[in-house]
Amino acid sequence: MKRLLIFIIAIAMTPLSVVAFDGFDYDTYGGGDDYGYGESVDNMNNYTIDTNSDGNDVNSCAITNVTINGDAAPVAVGNFDISGIMLGMNFDEVQMVVRENGLYANRPKDAVVYSMHPDWKYSLDYECRQQNVFVPEKLNQCINSLARNRGVLYASELHLVRAITGETIDVYFTSNATDNVVWKIVYKNDVDETEGDAEKFANQRDKKIMAWWHNVIEKYGAPNSDSDKWASSDNAYDPMMRAYYGELELVDCGRDAEDSSLNIEQSNENFAAKPYAF
Repeated sequence: MKRLLIFIIAIAMTPLSVVAFDGFDYDTYGGGDDYGYGESVDNMNNYTIDTNSDGNDVNSCAITNVTINGDAAPVAVGNFDISGIMLGMNFDEVQMVVRENGLYANRPKDAVVYSMHPDWKYSLDYECRQQNVFVPEKLNQCINSLARNRGVLYASELHLVRAITGETIDVYFTSNATDNVVWKIVYKNDVDETEGDAEKFANQRDKKIMAWWHNVIEKYGAPNSDSDKWASSDNAYDPMMRAYYGELELVDCGRDAEDSSLNIEQSNENFAAKPYAF
C-alpha cells in the first residue's frame, strides 16, 4: 500500500436533523415504555440508542505510534476539515455546516446515535437493579431514562450520505463531560471498488484512486508521516489524519482519551452504592 501511495503522491504533486427529546423530569425509573422521553423509541424516526451493551467501546481511538518524517514539518491538522466539518465542533455547528454546504444529508435511517460511556451504563445498571428492575427490556429502559435525566446520554454519532455519489461521512462526538464535540470524522467513497474481474475494471479502479489522491494532496498537502498520515506532532494523542484507499480518518485521540477518563471519574463519584452500616 505504501509503495502505491508514494507512487500516487509523486504523480499527484506534478502540475496538473437531530430528533429532539421531549421533557423528562424525574430521577427514578417509574416503569412504562417511553424511556422517559414522552413516546416509545420504536415510534421515533432517524435515530437509535446504542449503549454498548457488551461493554466494548467500538468507537474508541486506536492509538498508534506516529513519527513525522525526517524531512517534513508538523502540520496544523487541527485546522483540517472534511466537507467543512472540523474537530472540536459541537453537534449544532456540524448540522449547520451540513445544511449550508448542501452536499450531504442525514442518512435515511438511524442518522443519529445516542449512547453513554460503558462505565456509566454499569453504574446505572446496578442502580436500576436495586429498584428491582431485572427484565432485560425494562432494565434497558430504566438505564436510558436515568442516563437521559442525568445528562450522560448524548448524541455520539452523526451519519451523513451524499446520494448522487454514495459518499459517506461518519462524525463521532465526545460526551457531555467534554461539551459533546467532534473527536473523529471518517469519510468514505467507492474509489477502491471494482465492477468486475475484467482488466478494464482494474484499470478504472487505479485511475479513480489516482484522481482521488491527487485531490487529497491538493487540499491537504503531502503527508508528513510515512506516506499516508498527516501529523500535528510525534504524539499520537494530538490531531492527525490518515488516508486509506477511498477513506480519510481525521481524529483527535487526546480529546477522546480525556473524555473517557472524565466519564470514568464521574461515574465512580456518582455510583449509588447501598447505604451500608457498620
